[in-house]
Amino acid sequence: MIRAVLFDAAGTLIETREPVGKIYARHGRQHGIEISAWRLGDAFARVFEAASPAVFPGLSEAERTGCERAWWRDRVRETFCAADSAQRPGDFEALFAGLWHHFSHSDAWSVRPGAVETLTRLRDGGLRTGVVSNFDGRLSGILDGLGLLSLLDTVVLPADAGAAKPDRRIFVTALERLGVRPEESVFVGDDAQRDIAGARAAGLHAVNATALATLSDLSIYPPGNEPS
Repeated sequence: MIRAVLFDAAGTLIETREPVGKIYARHGRQHGIEISAWRLGDAFARVFEAASPAVFPGLSEAERTGCERAWWRDRVRETFCAADSAQRPGDFEALFAGLWHHFSHSDAWSVRPGAVETLTRLRDGGLRTGVVSNFDGRLSGILDGLGLLSLLDTVVLPADAGAAKPDRRIFVTALERLGVRPEESVFVGDDAQRDIAGARAAGLHAVNATALATLSDLSIYPPGNEPS
């Protein structure tokens, strides 16, 4: 019997309102950089994929935020350098601060189709719900601003578990918070390695969100095994 359904955040429950490359390009122009949105988007994807996870356990909230800002400052610098190393912003710290501020607010994000309906349906059916994400400490505020936080029983980040997906420890932390076993749980995500392979290695059932037209199509029970 399934008792809990966990979700990835960015790319599964929420997404940026504009492509990341477009946002970086707009902020770059404000600081004298002319690089196309396509090049910046491609550079960001490569930089983000290659980066070590932002895992900062055992710190105060202020210390963790400082470490997460520093981690993202490096990623932003690497992104602009990878897109065009010949261009330098007039004030990189101001450029970074603008991007950090932009992505910190729910206005920069939108709820993916079917997310609210699916979370509501699961909770009405008596299931626990939660998020397991490699995002940083800004996530809860973003989810709250989008009206999703009240539909979740827990939000687990790398700092909470001392590990990031696909490490099984971050999934185990979420299961412990919910009081459920891996075999009683489903994880829904959009990344084949971090989400799907990671969840299965931790013993959870896994659903690839990219195979669904919208989250409204999510079915957590195999045909013929639905609860009566």
